[in-house]
Amino acid sequence: MQASAIGPAEEPSSILWGLDPIFSAFARLYVRDILQMTESTQVPGIYFYNSHPINKVDILGTVVYKRERDDFFCYGVDDGTGVINCLCWKSDAFKEEDHSVREKHSVEAYGNFNLVTELRKLRQAQKERSCLDIGEVLRVRGWVKTSRQQREIMGSTYYKVNDPVMAVQIAWMMEVPRLYRECYNKTIQLNPTATGDSSVSMFSKATNIIKDFFKQKMVTRFRPYDIQDLLQPLVFSQPQKAPEDQQPVAGLSACQQLHQLLKKVLEDLQNEGVIYRRVKSQDEVYDVTVQDKDLLLAVKDVISQDSKREKHAEKGCHILHILSAVRQRHSLNVSRAALELVLKSLECSSDIVSTSDSHYTVF
Repeated sequence: MQASAIGPAEEPSSILWGLDPIFSAFARLYVRDILQMTESTQVPGIYFYNSHPINKVDILGTVVYKRERDDFFCYGVDDGTGVINCLCWKSDAFKEEDHSVREKHSVEAYGNFNLVTELRKLRQAQKERSCLDIGEVLRVRGWVKTSRQQREIMGSTYYKVNDPVMAVQIAWMMEVPRLYRECYNKTIQLNPTATGDSSVSMFSKATNIIKDFFKQKMVTRFRPYDIQDLLQPLVFSQPQKAPEDQQPVAGLSACQQLHQLLKKVLEDLQNEGVIYRRVKSQDEVYDVTVQDKDLLLAVKDVISQDSKREKHAEKGCHILHILSAVRQRHSLNVSRAALELVLKSLECSSDIVSTSDSHYTVF
């Protein structure tokens, strides 16, 4: 995955950068691509990967060299595609001495609870997570910058990743390629007006209309013809004119356009996990994921029962284990995207709790 270089003429105006959602996020790019990104000619410190403006990144890799100064650490992080220097500042608590708090005052004020001891433990834990040795796994979030003609990361958040069975690294290696496919490798056309590609605009409006309808009416189950009328105003309001330099051709009728638009919206909502079909049959019935009480109960039961087993007792159930169990017990058609929405809903209602990015258990 090579970062595509863009010239000054191809660079979008800086006024439009905020329209790209990647600009506001910490992009999980490979180190190789971070090193190869081209810097903006308009604003120093902004870089481009495949026309996406980027200034913040999120990386995970192994420490291959280390330098320590009074105020910061310099870690060389290798993610398998390249090595980049990460400047990680020490916090004030890291540099404070333990004798800054009086122990006798702590013991007298709090009885058996020794405040100094607990603070010492907290600082020690912080030091262990921020002071790494060569060969340990480090995650860094920060801003990309070029110093002395070398690309590096100015870390805002960093910590040592305890990953004895490589679960975090495997999850990372599965997630990053998906982000490349769905986000980073897709070229976005930044347009200051809302009227760009009419088909894209119509599709976006149609998707939002259906989502709002689900939320307002608390829809649990539906068939396509139940929601088809909601999209009619979008289709019938479109101008049906052929370009002036072309002869009129027989295009799709309004009904055919409506059918295609609805089909595309349903496919997109399934990909997002918003809806799914519990049983695929000629009777095309869809369930709204977060409103399906049977699905929520099935996921909750899987986590509640399986997290008691010895192999899941420490970290809880991995999302792939939950997905496999739910497909066996509830429906083969439940996608990972749908499961993630259910897990988020259950966690918001305090029915479950996440112990890592991909592990869940009950209270």
